[in-house]
Amino acid sequence: MAFLLVSAYLLLTPSQGAPVENGALLETLKSQVVVFSNKSEHYSAQVRPPGTSRRIPQTIIIGVRKGGTRALLEMLDIHSNIVVAATEVHFFDWDENYVKGIDWYRSLMPFSYENQITIEKTPGYFTSPQAPERIHDMNSSIKLLLILRDPTERVISDYTQVYYNRLESHKPVQPFEEIVIKNGALNTKYKAIQRSLYDIHMEKWLKHFSLDQIHIVDGNTLIKDPLPELQKVERFLNLPSKIMSSNFYFNQTKGFYCIRSDGRERCLHESKGRPHPVVNSTVLEQLYSYFREHNAKFYGMVNHSFEWH
Repeated sequence: MAFLLVSAYLLLTPSQGAPVENGALLETLKSQVVVFSNKSEHYSAQVRPPGTSRRIPQTIIIGVRKGGTRALLEMLDIHSNIVVAATEVHFFDWDENYVKGIDWYRSLMPFSYENQITIEKTPGYFTSPQAPERIHDMNSSIKLLLILRDPTERVISDYTQVYYNRLESHKPVQPFEEIVIKNGALNTKYKAIQRSLYDIHMEKWLKHFSLDQIHIVDGNTLIKDPLPELQKVERFLNLPSKIMSSNFYFNQTKGFYCIRSDGRERCLHESKGRPHPVVNSTVLEQLYSYFREHNAKFYGMVNHSFEWH
């Protein structure tokens, strides 16, 4: 901080050595330079644009893990009326963060103008027992975004992420079928399967929020044709339509859409879109069968059906 202030002071002080009255310039500099640090990211200095402030999110992407939350956040970031938190905050689902208080949470948000919506995404919120009530206590009228995909595909994607993480950490790995099937039956205690029981998790959220406060994004559709899903989100958030088809291009190498915005092109991190294992067809059928009843219950809850197995 001291180095930044001194450097700015030297740059801004008139060359003829005119004094800075009452330290006014120094105080202005202090108010504009913000040191921001946590265990997830480090900004050595972040300059606050005039007229902006850090605000508690007006919208949260609550999940689901491996449902497409990062893609959704990156695509919404195209919109000039949206600012997004850089990392997953885990404020409402991790007790060790929640006890730090709302001011700590606010300090992790980006600077925004009054006409902008701040969005953070933490996929763990959807399956957290505590998150619905805690978010409601913060703001009972908040708007929530939930992106979901076929539950079986989500389980396989969940496994794939853990598989590659273990490989990179030089830890032993197991084939998908050995984890999902135990003693000849489906291992319904497997966390990845538990996360795909959308009806059970949704029930907790509907105890605290009305259905019109939760917009469900079809993750399977988003990766195939992003624009229609994003336009629905714009309408849900009462934002002017600014995201266009020209903001996306299909990357043949990666096999999914990338983003074109502000004169530059970018794709999701290389960890996204990793190839999934080829799963035994009998195991797939067991998963489809298990989720079918849960899916039907979920469709009834949200008054909408999806093209899931």
